[in-house]
Amino acid sequence: MSLTRRDFARRSAATGAGVALAGSVGALATAPNALASTDTETDNDGTTDSTTEGGADRHSGVGYGPLVPDPDGILALPAGFKYRVITYSGRTKLESGEYTPSNHDGTATFAGPRGATLLVNNHELKGPRANWQYPVPLAEGLVYDPAASGGCTVVEVRRDGQVAEWVGIAGTSTNCAGGSTPWGTWLTCEENSDKAGVNGMTKDHGYVFEVDPIDRRANRDPKPLKFFGRYDHEAVVIDPRRGHAYLTEDASNPNGLFFRWTPPKGFEYGPRKFRELADDAGVLQAPKCFDSGGKFVDDLSRATKIGTVYGVDWVDVPDRDAKTVAVRKQFGTGEITRARKLEGMWWGDGGAYIVSSYARAESPGAAHDGQVWFYDPKRRTLTLKVLLGVNPDPSVDGAFDGPDNITVSPYGGIILAEDGEGVSHLFGATDSGRTYPIARNDLNVGTEEEPDYAEFCGVTFSPDGKTLYANIQKPGILLAITGPWKRQKRG
Repeated sequence: MSLTRRDFARRSAATGAGVALAGSVGALATAPNALASTDTETDNDGTTDSTTEGGADRHSGVGYGPLVPDPDGILALPAGFKYRVITYSGRTKLESGEYTPSNHDGTATFAGPRGATLLVNNHELKGPRANWQYPVPLAEGLVYDPAASGGCTVVEVRRDGQVAEWVGIAGTSTNCAGGSTPWGTWLTCEENSDKAGVNGMTKDHGYVFEVDPIDRRANRDPKPLKFFGRYDHEAVVIDPRRGHAYLTEDASNPNGLFFRWTPPKGFEYGPRKFRELADDAGVLQAPKCFDSGGKFVDDLSRATKIGTVYGVDWVDVPDRDAKTVAVRKQFGTGEITRARKLEGMWWGDGGAYIVSSYARAESPGAAHDGQVWFYDPKRRTLTLKVLLGVNPDPSVDGAFDGPDNITVSPYGGIILAEDGEGVSHLFGATDSGRTYPIARNDLNVGTEEEPDYAEFCGVTFSPDGKTLYANIQKPGILLAITGPWKRQKRG
């Protein structure tokens, strides 16, 4: 049943739209001149110092204190925390002998055998294999398109610290984010929709594929899940209760879409079950949003206040495989709601957290350097939880911008990976909306005159919540962060 504008307006009048909905992640409004705070900290030597860390808000003990520069020039962390390099492109090797592929991106963790942690790691490699020094190896039986460079590796971190890595899928393109499933598999998303014959590709791209981290045989003969549509996929989450899949598209001209896929009636989820579905199975839809007054909202950049609530209706996608026209271009003015740089997603608190990295002149609303929305499937609403103001000087370590991958923290709030300009961080936001830094990328892959600090991505906790994993995309490093994690106060 559709949620009509009249229904939403009536509900808003009763509940007070514009006030953040209840949930474990509260409203967060930040601007570059309001990110830093001064508080009293105790140093390792027991002395007390009053410090201000850019991007941190340590009121009432929020966060973990200032970041300590890394003498090895890789990762700055708060005092008491440490990191370990798990894989490093061009240095560590797969079981088969090839070097770890480059351009790490989205990641999820799974409980492995004998207490091991398994990670499925995307490698965002676009175009022909000759373009890259370390593409994903074409492992026999695991290749979709032998011309493509990308794919996934599976990383096993054993209880004794030993690490093994192998190919999960190869021959895919621009594997960006993705999402884990309730049955313990990984959905890897191609953020590239080249058709066969374009850029040397031999098959159409722009699909989602399923990778099983435990059963290697299940990954043989990769099959694109065409029912999710063909477009520049970013991320996906599964509603474990209702069965819907939600997906984001990272695109512009025009801006991309947030999708919902409804499975066919009677479909039962589980390992390899997606392979049994027809290419046109289920229904793929795009959102049509409206405010509390019933007015249509053309783009999520229109929201300029934390707690903004939009009602959502869903519109069928005419041609999900985009045979002649890109999916996002199949809708006319006033038919659907768009957003710029729709990126990471994470399922938590009974709904989907969705990141929009930034908006500028190409978007009809206000410019911003990051939004996080929460979609409540029960209420069919989108609520703005995070809004980052435009960062006036990204080269200064004093503000956060360009959030990308996201995870819900077992210690409260969310953790975001920056893919912005200048300095790059992992940062947290508490339930009440206070921000704090967790890590800074100190690895300069540019020059001294023109430094370049690659994006963070693949942020995710281990199944036991003790280790935070994250990637530095270039050159491609998977890191494990441990330390005195604690429940974050609301502040």
